[in-house]
Amino acid sequence: MSRDDAPPAAAGGPSVPPPADRGPGRLRVAVVGSGPAGVHTAGALVAAGEDVRVDVLERLPVPFGLVRYGVSPDHADMKAVTSTLVEVLDHPRVRLVAGVEVGRDVSLDELRAAYDAVVLATGASTDAPLDLPGADLPGSWGASEVVAWYQGHPDAPRTWDLSAREVAVLGVGNVALDVARVLARPAEDLLATEVPVAVHAGLAASALTDVHVVGRRGPEHARFSPLELRELGSVPGVDVVVDPADLVLTPDGVEHLEHDRRARQVVATLEELAARGVTGAPRRVHLHFSRVPVEVLGRDVGRVTGLRTRRAHVGAAGVTEDLPVQAVYRAVGYRSRPVPGAPFDEARGVVPDDGGRVLTADGERVPGLYVTGWLRTGPVGLIGHTRKEARATVASLLADLAAEPAAAAPSGDPLDLVARLREGGLHVVDLDGWRAVDAAELAAGAAAGRPRVKIVEVAEMLAAAGGPGRGAPAGSSGGPGALTQG
Repeated sequence: MSRDDAPPAAAGGPSVPPPADRGPGRLRVAVVGSGPAGVHTAGALVAAGEDVRVDVLERLPVPFGLVRYGVSPDHADMKAVTSTLVEVLDHPRVRLVAGVEVGRDVSLDELRAAYDAVVLATGASTDAPLDLPGADLPGSWGASEVVAWYQGHPDAPRTWDLSAREVAVLGVGNVALDVARVLARPAEDLLATEVPVAVHAGLAASALTDVHVVGRRGPEHARFSPLELRELGSVPGVDVVVDPADLVLTPDGVEHLEHDRRARQVVATLEELAARGVTGAPRRVHLHFSRVPVEVLGRDVGRVTGLRTRRAHVGAAGVTEDLPVQAVYRAVGYRSRPVPGAPFDEARGVVPDDGGRVLTADGERVPGLYVTGWLRTGPVGLIGHTRKEARATVASLLADLAAEPAAAAPSGDPLDLVARLREGGLHVVDLDGWRAVDAAELAAGAAAGRPRVKIVEVAEMLAAAGGPGRGAPAGSSGGPGALTQG
């Protein structure tokens, strides 16, 4: 997650192919996914020329994906990127088509028939697998599951078991620090955020005293940012505990620091935290390095009772130790879900591609189908990096259409597609509908003396958006964002 939140491009970019053979003279593209990757793709497309029209499809009634449901609630500065994403969705040649799920409400083949091209940008929302004995015990969760809960994702449960006094978080990336920080932070601090009411109540009742963040490699290879680490060290009521012995580097580790400025900053911050010691705060976050997880303990009783690790750092290699934890969160990376109808590489957890062009398992191109973001690359890079990725995929798309302007001419029509969905009773939400949800959340926040209170239930989102038929009827004229743009 990133604070690189400059606006998506609104001008410049690849040139659009001549529209002579494109039916009514418009290039019509569907982007599946409304997170940063999808919205940046829409921005790059409309920047390419006046003849481009883009529909951004989203399965939930609300847009913004990773920004809304991945960036921690106490990172308001990072969530501010929403305003720049809205600017793209508000473009007169972009329309939001939310509440529409590919594979449930519409097939990928139907989209390919209605649009000149389809770009998949659904991100990575599940946990990477971890082959660890006991990882399937009750009390062992993927980080994405608890993140979805405290972010108020509609697919997540409304309650969470926070009876554990000591928990372990496996991984030393920003997600691991986010989970540790949110669980350990005093619940009253989160009242200054958009955290849902039920989440705040659950965190306020938490029995937590200690969080153990466990990384298998040395501190020089920790993947969290120096800023995230310093933020953890400034949470009130929480001591960050670092064993100085964990910071003793191998010769290879010393050499690594010489060539990696970010790693030097991380290690320097860890040294400051180790020197600070403990103050007697009611909660502690322990940062452990060079600890290889061996087993989640508790199979004999059917629930998590501990975590066994093997030490791998200087002077203690091979020594095992057991952490007496009652819950384990696996923050070892995210993985994408397959898009129904699209090729998917199960081993890598991505859609196979060549420069953003989707490929079959045999390496053949799928005409008119493209991919970008974490669905293409895996969960690497920061939010801002999706802009560069989007531009590269858009460049491939436009080059293909310029080379073969008639090859992928659609047989269907996006207007007919949206009209059919609505006639079938689907509550399709446009940008005006999202603005109504946004206004409702802000109003609820104002009433509670908070910046925002997030709506978590789909039915409540749809009600706030105006329910069925929100937006102009298909086929009518409408302003920016209306569901009538061709």
